[in-house]
Amino acid sequence: MIAIKSDDYISPEDYLEQERHRPIKHEYLDGEVYAMAGTGKAHNIISGNLYLLLRNTLHHSPCRTYFADLKVRIDEGRRFFYPDLLVTCDPDDDSSLVYVDKPVVIIEVLSESTESFDRGRKFQCYRTIPSLQDYILVSSQTYMVEVFHRTRGDRWLLDTYQGLEAIARIESLNLDAPLADIYASLDLNRLADEERRENSDL
Repeated sequence: MIAIKSDDYISPEDYLEQERHRPIKHEYLDGEVYAMAGTGKAHNIISGNLYLLLRNTLHHSPCRTYFADLKVRIDEGRRFFYPDLLVTCDPDDDSSLVYVDKPVVIIEVLSESTESFDRGRKFQCYRTIPSLQDYILVSSQTYMVEVFHRTRGDRWLLDTYQGLEAIARIESLNLDAPLADIYASLDLNRLADEERRENSDL
């Protein structure tokens, strides 16, 4: 969640060095640094479920799944983002690094405060990554997964999956992801009711 913007230009090298020592994660966009706020219960459960699903499915493949703390480097360091999850299958993406260059799948779990950025400017930046084949948006408000798949001619095809009985298809990984697994142990209706009650008590 992008919350606080710095006013001074910071080089990519200075950003990476400073980020090593910061207690809060920051994203980097064309010389400006943005602090990221924390995530909510639904976001954390969905991200954890997705990580387990991907890791367990891909553990015999050359692909590796990363969760929350690894950056994607874009346009030779002009931009660094922290996706909620990413999958890389390229051996050049060394697991000892703090970022990857060649993700094949990027997943963002949407929240009300980040959805417009994830759908807009962030997706524009992600589309410039030559290796990226699937960009996946997962709602934390309703049971819905949107998969943007790169096709011939650098066109992006959208498939939308709704309801717990749906099964999302991730073509680049030859993987089916049941929404019942993605949202396992999570009752979004009950959670929304709890949040409404908490807000009314404020």
